[in-house]
Amino acid sequence: MTADTAAESLARLAAERVDHRFKGLPPDADGLTVAELAGQRRNLFAGGFATPVLALSAERLEHNLKLMETYAARHGLAFAPHGKTSMAPQLFQRQIEHGAWGITLAVPHQVRVARAFGTRRVFLANELVDAAALRWIAAELDTDPRFELVCYVDSVRGVELMDAALRGATRPVDVVVELAAGEGARTGVRTEAECAAVADAVAATRTLRLVGVAGYEGEVPKADTERVTAWLRRLVALAVDFDEAGRFAGLDQIIVSAGGSAWFDAVAEVFAEIPELSLPVLKLLRSGAYVSHDDGHYRKLTPFNRVPEEGALEPAFRLWTQVVSRPSAEQAFVNAGKRDAAYDLDLPFAQVIRRDGAERPATGVSVTALSDQHAWLATTPEADLEVGDWVGLGLSHPCTSFDKWQLIPVAEADGTVVDYVRTFF
Repeated sequence: MTADTAAESLARLAAERVDHRFKGLPPDADGLTVAELAGQRRNLFAGGFATPVLALSAERLEHNLKLMETYAARHGLAFAPHGKTSMAPQLFQRQIEHGAWGITLAVPHQVRVARAFGTRRVFLANELVDAAALRWIAAELDTDPRFELVCYVDSVRGVELMDAALRGATRPVDVVVELAAGEGARTGVRTEAECAAVADAVAATRTLRLVGVAGYEGEVPKADTERVTAWLRRLVALAVDFDEAGRFAGLDQIIVSAGGSAWFDAVAEVFAEIPELSLPVLKLLRSGAYVSHDDGHYRKLTPFNRVPEEGALEPAFRLWTQVVSRPSAEQAFVNAGKRDAAYDLDLPFAQVIRRDGAERPATGVSVTALSDQHAWLATTPEADLEVGDWVGLGLSHPCTSFDKWQLIPVAEADGTVVDYVRTFF
């Protein structure tokens, strides 16, 4: 896909018609294109938006994009943020404009989305053994010489299945051996000896090319700085051993990749220790949750808590709801629930209340449970809450916040909606 075609694909999102598919958007906007609605610069609170409505902060989104661009550059890291967080091609493009090497993805459908919108570099953080998906990827590689894809391998059997599906392809698929984060962790090869066997299996094919090693430190059992650092050093040592054994001969570079959203400071520290190898090393970080950050899980886990001098991410999501029932002085209900808010890690957090255009802290208000379409609020005597009030909720876990909304308003601090982000889950 050419750059012009990629731009045209993104432009088609702006030409999409607003209708009943998109929660929270103004009913009177039906029939407008997304670009036309954005051009009206409606106010989130006074422009006809219907609750519940999820919004992204324009300023905080830009802050987070710039911060991780700067962080990666400061530490000599290439950056392939995990796109499964947002599944939003517009955000993929902004991440690439902010210096990303490419986009990390997890499953073939996500790669198809990225390719439909012109993403040229994909790191597929999974072993892929689905024959139909492999044949599609081979066709993409064969028809677009600028397309680059790197995929995990973590078993000899997986290599055999990939090889069988890729017979006849013109270009080999680049692969990295995934080192497991430990016994009982998720995927990956458990021992260095088994890693060598997988690498030998790759070398015996013509359809695959070994280009490095990778893994995910977030799965280290009982993860703490010491354990995560020790595993990262194992990963680096594996790259060194493979290089000394001549497994990367004929390449332009060696890929060493890790990095979720909880330990990228440890990744930066250990990757800075990578010794000189026979080829340049692409030190590839894959953190994805940063783009929106959150008010719960990642607020607590972000490495910037350990290195505050490096900056701070800002939570960019807020779910706006409305009080629809106030049955007692101790209880209220708003009109957003499991269909609208992430709840797999934490319940939402009541943050602010809006009434008659004025906003104040949600003092004495907390979310205690979610039904499908309601949040249960507990209210103390300090709470000033009435039916009809708007309640702004902070969310925990970006990955399960984006996936509940197909078209998300991007609002400036005064409520002016300047853009809409389309997701594809």
